[in-house]
Amino acid sequence: MARGGGPPQGDLFGEAVESRLERSRPLPARIRPEGLDDVVGQQALLGPDGALRAAIAGDRVPSMILYGPPGSGKTTLARVVAQSTASAFEELSAVSATVADVRAVMQRARDRLAAGTATVLFLDEIHRFNRAQQDALLPAVEDGLVTLIGATTQNPWYEVNAALVSRMRVWVLEPLGPEDVGALLDRAVAHPKGLAGRVILGEESRAAIVARAGGDARGALNLLEAAAADTADGREIPLEAVQAAAGGRAVVYDRQGDAHYDTISAFIKSLRGSDPDAAIYYLAVMLKGGEDPKFIARRLIVAASEDIGNADPQALAVAVAAGRAVEFVGLPEARIALAQATTYIALAPKSNASYRAINAALARVEQEGARRPPLALRDSSVANARATSTRTTTRTPCSTSRSCPRAWRGPSSTSPPAAAPRASSRPASATSAAACGTTTSRSRPPGCDPASRVSETR
Repeated sequence: MARGGGPPQGDLFGEAVESRLERSRPLPARIRPEGLDDVVGQQALLGPDGALRAAIAGDRVPSMILYGPPGSGKTTLARVVAQSTASAFEELSAVSATVADVRAVMQRARDRLAAGTATVLFLDEIHRFNRAQQDALLPAVEDGLVTLIGATTQNPWYEVNAALVSRMRVWVLEPLGPEDVGALLDRAVAHPKGLAGRVILGEESRAAIVARAGGDARGALNLLEAAAADTADGREIPLEAVQAAAGGRAVVYDRQGDAHYDTISAFIKSLRGSDPDAAIYYLAVMLKGGEDPKFIARRLIVAASEDIGNADPQALAVAVAAGRAVEFVGLPEARIALAQATTYIALAPKSNASYRAINAALARVEQEGARRPPLALRDSSVANARATSTRTTTRTPCSTSRSCPRAWRGPSSTSPPAAAPRASSRPASATSAAACGTTTSRSRPPGCDPASRVSETR
């Protein structure tokens, strides 16, 4: 939609629609800032020394992507650019726009450029464009035909074409702080297009709205408007009205987006850092946001092996049991098993020796290839040893009483207990090793020939 595209003069029906739309717009849209001085928050970018403020004030806005959570001011900044620039301003939403719409904007931009006027295109939710649609923007941005401003809640380095990101400046917007949200609420109560002083916002209700908003300016204003609707004119908004309007707070969580990766990263690092309180909190965030409990259980199993290992082998058993509980019981009851495994792993002693050992061994195999085992460690069965000239006998630690660990012997025995005879296709020799060692080569009993005594151990 191009700026200045309102109803034609004399169009009474169009003017009536615009008038009704103005009255029915939500509170955030009615009091949207029109200049830089009215924007609340984002001081790093819009403060006196902010680079983005200088670019907007000087009407030299580059193609850029505004990346931040909902309610951080992305659309507001784009509208401020629309009010401050001498260029024509076009606005599209990637949710509904098509490649044909983009090409139509490019054609209008060419026509304006021929007349000496530049074009700024604001594309909301730019990450919703597929690769082909994003590629359609590349020539115009590359040639400077349009100045593209994209807004997204998703990480642009993952969700936007790398070729497009490399041609644009990425500005990261942070959630608003409590002071900024409070100042925005005070402005909305007194603003002529806002509540215009119809109600009073007390400190208790104000603090409750700020806490519920969580840095989301749009959410705070919508909650204020809903609470004010249930309050009589001239009265103070009661805390009960705020709580009723808030209902159950929705958790900002996307199972395929940044919130998913950020939260699971915080969860794993809390387990690794032995902080059970933080780990339980992030577990609750994931469960409340609709994360797959099987995914959480898998991460607990990995953490039990990677970060604890043999420092507490029981941790792996607890994590696996929690995974089985998720399969057998399911939510909501499985949350208890997940919480139990989470606190156990967080409080368990840590060791990543197994993790480092297998990684080092894999790196050696990758570097040198697989070496054949030494002859003494190979399978010494007859079928496998025929091709070798030397056959070896594998000795266990209990081959002699002196080398047998004490724990392997009985409390009063000096040698390990006799093992049950093992079945074999060859007749077992009744000749003891001692007897073979005291006879001459001619008088040795059958079975004393070293070549005839092959280990049964595989």
